Amino acid sequence: MRLFQLTIAALFLFPLTACGDAPAESSEAAEGAAPEEYERGPHNGRMLRDGDFALEVTIFEDGVPPEYRVYAYRGDKPVAPRDVDLTIQLKRLDGEVNTFKFAAEQDLLRGDGVVIEPHSFDVIVAAREGGRRHRWEYASYEGRVTFPKQAAEAAGITIERVGPASLSETIEIIGYVELEPSATSNVGAKFPGRVVSAGPNVGDSVRAGQVLARVESTESMQIYAITAPVSGVIVERRTNVGDVAGSDPIYVIADPNRTRAVFPIFPRDMERVRAGQQIQLGLLEGDRSVTSRLGSFLPGADPATGALLARASLPNRDGFWRPGMRVRGVVTIQSRQVPLAVRTEALQAFRDFTVVFAQVGNTYEVRMLELGTRGPEWTEVLGGIKPGQAYVTKGSYVIKADIEKAGASHDH
Repeated sequence: MRLFQLTIAALFLFPLTACGDAPAESSEAAEGAAPEEYERGPHNGRMLRDGDFALEVTIFEDGVPPEYRVYAYRGDKPVAPRDVDLTIQLKRLDGEVNTFKFAAEQDLLRGDGVVIEPHSFDVIVAAREGGRRHRWEYASYEGRVTFPKQAAEAAGITIERVGPASLSETIEIIGYVELEPSATSNVGAKFPGRVVSAGPNVGDSVRAGQVLARVESTESMQIYAITAPVSGVIVERRTNVGDVAGSDPIYVIADPNRTRAVFPIFPRDMERVRAGQQIQLGLLEGDRSVTSRLGSFLPGADPATGALLARASLPNRDGFWRPGMRVRGVVTIQSRQVPLAVRTEALQAFRDFTVVFAQVGNTYEVRMLELGTRGPEWTEVLGGIKPGQAYVTKGSYVIKADIEKAGASHDH
């Protein structure tokens, strides 16, 4: 079995102080000081000494939630735990105070509660044995760093508070841009005849009523004008001067502002992706984003892949979207309100936990989270942080890097 002792400070450790009947004042170490090692006992715990009386404080978490287990000594010989009255008080960064009472159990004193993560606090240990009182105060920090306000601002660190959020479950699909079928117009000759002039070329913009070509009618020998029925861009020109215009179109005009996104929906996603769902449309690379909704699916499936084709309107007033462009769609499968959530971008890995960094003044400290559903913007929090707690959203990697630079301190 492994035994675990209280953690060393991530960035700084307060020196241990102790006395007999009178309480001792804790002394502060300078910020940025290297962690100081402490004496370890037979169970690899922190030794607290006052004269010839001593306590060895450990946090035990092998197969059980973290709990205090303390061993008493006099003259380095074990003291019967029933002869010691012990209390440990923890003061956390946000002002929360946890108090533990102890009961004798075999050769040790066992605390009456769980030592909640993070194991980062100022500790007061009070013991009474043989009519004598003993008291120690020390700091045991982990995952904690202090950043001046100006430095945090320069690093791009932003802060929000934990609270309720609308959590969306999403799925990503990849598709392409095409013109809406009604966005193109085929322009042909009214009467068969020889083309005597042809104006616009492919790519030229035209306006409704503009003359595109002139044709000499085979029947009347009169020359008449062929005009654009709509405004748009010439995407096909199928004639030149001297050609004979018949029943086939000689120009194709498209309205570039009328585009849509088309997505193949494969069988694995068909039960989750449905018409009417909200979809966020964007480039595969880039920041441009448009909100739309999925329309009805085409009735048939692709015989090769089994995929259905879903369509979504793609507003295109500035003509940015072009047919054939690849587009990413993020479909909102479902949305629900949760009482507690954090920004997904704020999450970081710390030891074996997923954490955010709480802010209290200019000090930042890890909060180990129990998480529910994770979405692209928000992640549900089931435990590990209090409602209303300020935490780092953007720039959390800066805090993590500074803590890692100081060295790990969860020395159980």
